[in-house]
Amino acid sequence: MLQRLHSLLPSRERLYQMRGLRWLGPRLHHPHLWRLNRRSLALGLALGVFFGLLVPVAQIPLAATLAVLLRANLPAAVASTLVTNPVTFGPVYYGAYKLGQALLGTPAHAGEEPPTLSTTDEVAGAGSWLDALLQAWDWLTDVGKPLVLGLAVVATIAGVTVYWLVQWAWVWRIRRARRQRRHRTLHPS
Repeated sequence: MLQRLHSLLPSRERLYQMRGLRWLGPRLHHPHLWRLNRRSLALGLALGVFFGLLVPVAQIPLAATLAVLLRANLPAAVASTLVTNPVTFGPVYYGAYKLGQALLGTPAHAGEEPPTLSTTDEVAGAGSWLDALLQAWDWLTDVGKPLVLGLAVVATIAGVTVYWLVQWAWVWRIRRARRQRRHRTLHPS
């Protein structure tokens, strides 16, 4: 299982070549960043999932930077940022928006669409650039608050859940392997 997981993670060379990570330089050579143990893997995956859900851009540099600072598994942190991708982006952000609305107590009517920004034709007839700017600000605050709150809650819960699931799965796998070894020594075939 570890060999399969290791083959799916990005290689050291691939990470060294990433433009956004070059500034980390010699810190990328620290051996703790490349070890596949329970703590580093769980922390790396949790960081990647957290930043993958929370931040729409620059997910990889943020997750990698924190992984280097906390000595988490760097390839796991980078790879798990892909939890949001073009296929999952829409549903995740829509769900986070709806969650944020519910947490803020914003009334959500059945079939209601999120607020939309007016087209340039509508804005041109609005009178001035200040009206357009105010309308854009209103749109941003209508969508922004619930979305940011929803993303923060989802990212935090998902990151913590991933961390503890990996910890639990690792311990479970080790205990299962020990049980099987004991069984083989007590009951040879």
